[in-house]
Amino acid sequence: MTEEAILQGCLAQNANAQRELYDRYSPKMLSVCYRYAHNREDAEDMLQEGFIKIFLQIHTFANRGVFEGWVRRIIVHTCINFLKKNKRFNDPLTNINSAVIMIKEESVHSILQAKQVVECIRLLPMGYRTVLNLFAIEGYSHFEIGKMLEIKESTSRSQYTRAKAVLEELLIKKNIIYKPKVQTELIAIGG
Repeated sequence: MTEEAILQGCLAQNANAQRELYDRYSPKMLSVCYRYAHNREDAEDMLQEGFIKIFLQIHTFANRGVFEGWVRRIIVHTCINFLKKNKRFNDPLTNINSAVIMIKEESVHSILQAKQVVECIRLLPMGYRTVLNLFAIEGYSHFEIGKMLEIKESTSRSQYTRAKAVLEELLIKKNIIYKPKVQTELIAIGG
């Protein structure tokens, strides 16, 4: 079924078209939800809520831009609203140090590193993780993030800066990246 046929079917509330749309986009959108969610169950709830909104709002898609981008925006906004509704921005920072990442042996080193980085991002406190996802991955500006999360633009910037610092610390701790220690010894010249 073509994307246009799916859209037309969804506009007519055709269950087969809705199933096709869900089957086509849900795997990618679940990945988006998982980046924001506290756990897999929350991610699945976000996905379901998002697709309900998509089906209810599909008539607002004006064929400007890419349909997948429109779907993604609805999913991201659904994730943000889910987090706000469930007050998930207050996860304590101490959870970072108690988490353990299971490292699997992979034949391709870069795949292993990518998985480890994603897992380290998931260890960030919810506020840090959300701002990092919105800014670095989704491409929203700090102004837009501030509006979405109902925070100041400067708060978004500082959360992003802190998120990067904590993420770097986690990546170093897990030996995913290497940061050489700065030599602090003084060398006596001429004796």
